[in-house]
Amino acid sequence: MFRYVLMVLVGAASFGILSSFVKLAYQQGYTTPEISFIQALLGAIVLWSIVFFTNKERRKPKEIGWLLITGAAIGITTFLYYLSVKFIPASIAIVLLMQFTWIGILLEWLLYGKKPLKMELIVTGVVIFGTILASGIKFNEGSSLSLKGIGFVLLASLIYSIYIILNSKTGKEGNWQNRSAWIMTGSALCILIVNFQPIVFSNHFDFHLLKWGLFLSVFGTILPPALFAVGIPKVGVTTSGLLMTVELPVAVLTASLVLGENITFVQIIGIIIMIAAIIAMNLKKAKSTSV
Repeated sequence: MFRYVLMVLVGAASFGILSSFVKLAYQQGYTTPEISFIQALLGAIVLWSIVFFTNKERRKPKEIGWLLITGAAIGITTFLYYLSVKFIPASIAIVLLMQFTWIGILLEWLLYGKKPLKMELIVTGVVIFGTILASGIKFNEGSSLSLKGIGFVLLASLIYSIYIILNSKTGKEGNWQNRSAWIMTGSALCILIVNFQPIVFSNHFDFHLLKWGLFLSVFGTILPPALFAVGIPKVGVTTSGLLMTVELPVAVLTASLVLGENITFVQIIGIIIMIAAIIAMNLKKAKSTSV
């Protein structure tokens, strides 16, 4: 069991390191469209290679369409998230991205009439409070955070919530390799369409960008789905949800170690509050579904 727990932890931690290394790629002159597209493209190529050598599973056209739409959602999420770290610290970006935990509850209420439980409303309030602390905003001194960067990452959080809903309802049958390959194809196509001109006319498609793309695709689009596909069924959805909160502290720690971003004690307290609230929400959901 420890091996499967470790798989889920490593998969979540892999997501956590991405934004810091995207910032390093920015320092070498690469742009958001280039970085996000090369990551999705190489991820799709590797996943389709795995499909070719393992299981050439066929899917219905309607199912493929929904998987491509799901991929488009995660593609836009990735693009906006990476774009946000151009304007705000990576440690703040991940904190704001985690708002998908309560945005998803709101969307399910609006789209499916699933009224939030009292516990979920309380947790939402606690998450927002923890976010204020974790962001390091000092209202009495004003905030130096870029409103543009905050807007990009909050929009990414909203679309990420949509992706999670789509991902939970589409193409669940069949093997993960085929499913992930179609989703990543949709991601690459969407990023290309949205950023057609800067990608097609880019002068930066060289070996160094390829290296960045390969690194980001391994830790962002290849390794996590593989580890989750093996680990989550063994560990269970609820426990996996708790383990995946490791993404937040890993992202903040990576930003501190790799980028030298200053993390205050108050921010650490805010992060702990957020993680505790998310864990409480997952435990409550598990209890309500088991009754």
